[in-house]
Amino acid sequence: MPEAVLPLTEAALYLALAPKSNSALTSYGAARELIEETGNEPVPLHLRNAVTGLMRSMGYGRDYKYAHDFEGGVADQVHMPEKLKKRKVYTPNPRDRKTDK
Repeated sequence: MPEAVLPLTEAALYLALAPKSNSALTSYGAARELIEETGNEPVPLHLRNAVTGLMRSMGYGRDYKYAHDFEGGVADQVHMPEKLKKRKVYTPNPRDRKTDK
């Protein structure tokens, strides 16, 4: 384990010194509340994995945008079920985004 001492120490220091944000925790709570309020809504068809011909013919995966193919790794597509697409569960804290200095 001597090879792991420095990388683990560096990782611990990085996390200890990183700006703190509770946006992940508040988003998780908001998502749980939304589920309790609305129940189970269907996953949008474009996000479903089309593993069979029948699924493909039903529209599973059609028009899916792979985020890694887009500038900044963000694709302009809806990930929420239709009834919830205007609801927001994550609001980024300015510290959530790294800035180059």
